[in-house]
Amino acid sequence: MKVKTIASGSKGNCTIVLCEKTNLIIDMGISYLTLKKSLEEKSLSFDDFFGILITHCHNDHIKGLSSLISKTKLKAYIPKEMYDSLKEVLPKERCIFIEDKFKINDVEIELIHTSHDAPYSVGFIIKNNNKSLVYVTDTGYINRKYLAKMTEKDIYVLESNHDEKMLMDGPYPRFLKERVISDKGHLSNKTAAKYLKKIIGKNTKYIVLAHLSEKNNTEQLALETVKQELNTERIQIKIAKQDEESEMLEV
Repeated sequence: MKVKTIASGSKGNCTIVLCEKTNLIIDMGISYLTLKKSLEEKSLSFDDFFGILITHCHNDHIKGLSSLISKTKLKAYIPKEMYDSLKEVLPKERCIFIEDKFKINDVEIELIHTSHDAPYSVGFIIKNNNKSLVYVTDTGYINRKYLAKMTEKDIYVLESNHDEKMLMDGPYPRFLKERVISDKGHLSNKTAAKYLKKIIGKNTKYIVLAHLSEKNNTEQLALETVKQELNTERIQIKIAKQDEESEMLEV
């Protein structure tokens, strides 16, 4: 299994997951041409992908979706409850409606229902050939029942959106600060670190801290907070950036 974040942050999100026989895109919050160019640099094309998974309907996750659907044969795998929030950019005939557990060829996927100020939002546990990925961004908290399902995975892409002090001392108006820290907002560095401490295991090779706020966080703060909580040098901790692709991570 290989994982690469193409973009991560409030301006646009997109990740590719390459499995043994099935390649997938997670979110399309960047332009069609940006992703096309990125794939071509890796000797890939949209024909090499089987479909796209969508976390939720906010623009930074779907603004390139309409273009992607119109210019490729890819289908979107979404829960039926999410369709109403996507119907303006996603024709129904290009959807495959999914349950909480489903398979795409040789890939097993389980939904993590997240808590965000969108009509419907999810994260994913993706398994293939005894390797596993957890992908969760844009959530105010993670329900306890999902933590057991998320343990002992090989790669974690987890939101580490803000430093709480930077947010509260920062330029956002009060209503926006309250939105970010609410149960329907975003995970702070501290909260992400505490979750990670509970769920990482002996198989964990990489942690990718994602969806960092440009105004309310720094890469150094996110890394230091998580490293201090986990207190391990065995796991490689990376930062997913807004304007720079990550390296290709392989397990």
